[in-house]
Amino acid sequence: MRLMKLIFSCPRLLKKLFNCWPPFWGAGIRIEQLSSDYSYCRVGLVLRWWNKNANGTQYGGSLFSMTDPAYSMLLMALLGPDYQVWDRAASITFIKPGRGRVYADIHLSRERLDDILNATEGGDKYFPHFRINIVDEQGNLVAEVERTLYVRKK
Repeated sequence: MRLMKLIFSCPRLLKKLFNCWPPFWGAGIRIEQLSSDYSYCRVGLVLRWWNKNANGTQYGGSLFSMTDPAYSMLLMALLGPDYQVWDRAASITFIKPGRGRVYADIHLSRERLDDILNATEGGDKYFPHFRINIVDEQGNLVAEVERTLYVRKK
């Protein structure tokens, strides 16, 4: 528990650890930006020979993996050890092939955080939904990801 407190208390350390994490590193996924207040994160993926699919474009699993820990990570950092945060469900809709670098901007507003805090105040389970757009360098939509989290005060 102490180690997790240390990791989540330092955004720079958390970013470095995620960028060395084998599922991210192996897929070529990187946390490019992480705000000091944990309200914003940019995740990027560059097309490489090892993460191409049979059509020579971004592998769909890598696109999906880009968004996997984003909201959980931000909420765990903001809510602290008194809360459980898990992914509950997720889906992806592929819009067009990713042919180069792609990225996802993940935002967590103060209003959204307050909504989660209010809903879980009494120890109730809450299942917030998030939509994440994955775009290419020209700003074209490549994929839409829907994520539902499980949040509960311990």
